[in-house]
Amino acid sequence: MIFFGIVFAFVVIQRLVELSIAKRNEAALKRAGAYEVGSSHYKWMVSIHVCFLLSLLLEVVFFHPKPAVWFWIPLFFFIGAQIVRVWVIRSLGRFWNTKIIILPNIEVVTKGPYKHLRHPNYLVVTIEICMLPLLFQAYITAIVFTLLNAIILSIRIPIEEKALSAATNYSK
Repeated sequence: MIFFGIVFAFVVIQRLVELSIAKRNEAALKRAGAYEVGSSHYKWMVSIHVCFLLSLLLEVVFFHPKPAVWFWIPLFFFIGAQIVRVWVIRSLGRFWNTKIIILPNIEVVTKGPYKHLRHPNYLVVTIEICMLPLLFQAYITAIVFTLLNAIILSIRIPIEEKALSAATNYSK
């Protein structure tokens, strides 16, 4: 349970730091003429992420699952996802955000993981939502929130791509 507490605290603190970075970046981008797109689904995305953490906590606490014997497999993917998350945030710099914030007429970032994937951050989140619960045998949380994440991303990604294509060099 100590291992779970450490990992859980790490994820919660990480999210709070990310929200702080996102808020700072959003303010700076809006001062430069940026605007938000897709705000109607954002509250659902936030709700899914908050409920994911609560579900994980409740499933682990009430069902007392210990880390799986094969815990090193999801742990490996979880740690890898955290490394890529930092790479994503550093690569996007002032453009990284949890919201879809569009600054018209800019060159989109094509360095770092964006050299290889259009949406590496969504891959990171998907891996994390699947692997973190598996690490602690929280199978219900893993299944339910992997599906909910897929649904919200099926809404978010097309909105983001359409906005980026309309206002930047994204489709090139």
